[in-house]
Amino acid sequence: MVIKSVNLETVCGITSPLPQNTRPEIAFAGKSNVGKSSLINGLMNRKSLARTSAQPGKTQTINFYNINDAMYLVDLPGYGYARVSVSEKEKWGQMIERYLHGSKQLKAVFLLIDIRHEPSANDRQMYEWISYQGYDPIIIATKLDKINRSQVQKQLKLIRTGLSVKPGTQIIPFSAQTKQGREEIWQVMDRLVLGEEAEIS
Repeated sequence: MVIKSVNLETVCGITSPLPQNTRPEIAFAGKSNVGKSSLINGLMNRKSLARTSAQPGKTQTINFYNINDAMYLVDLPGYGYARVSVSEKEKWGQMIERYLHGSKQLKAVFLLIDIRHEPSANDRQMYEWISYQGYDPIIIATKLDKINRSQVQKQLKLIRTGLSVKPGTQIIPFSAQTKQGREEIWQVMDRLVLGEEAEIS
C-alpha cells in the first residue's frame, strides 16, 4: 500500500464509546514492552506517529489511525505491565474485550510476541482471548534484530509451541531497526482489506 495520509483520528478511553467506523479495521495487541509503537511507526513510515516511551504501560487508550481514508490501524493498550494495579489491568482488559466483541469492522488481530523469549502467561491468555472472540491471531515476532539469524527458527518454534497456535497460523518475524517483515505484514493487511476496498493501491 502506498501511504498517502495517516492521522490519529479517534482515541478511546475506558469509558469512551467506540467509533462507528465504516472502513475495515486491523488491530494490534501486545505486551507493554514488545515494541508495538515502533512497529506501527515502521509500518506507517513515520518516526513518531505512535509515541514510544521508556515507561511501558503508557498506552492506556485504543487509538484509531486512519490510513488513506481507506482503513484503520487500531492500537490496543499494552498488557502485562507489572506496575499497573490489578483494578487498572481489569479495566484495560474490559476495554479491549468491548472492542474485540463490539467492532463491526474488525477484520483481523495481530498479536506481537518478543522473539527472544518464550511466550508469557499474559501472552498465552491474550492469544486464547482473541481466539475466543472469534479471530485467528496473526503473530508478529518482534525484535528480530536482537537475535542471531541461526536462532530464528528455534525461537519461532518456541512461540508456536508456547502459544499452542492453531495449524496454519502465520508468524511474521519483524525488526523495527531493519524493517524486515514490514512488506509481509502489509501483504497480509492488503489482502484482508482489498476484499472490500478494491480501489486501495
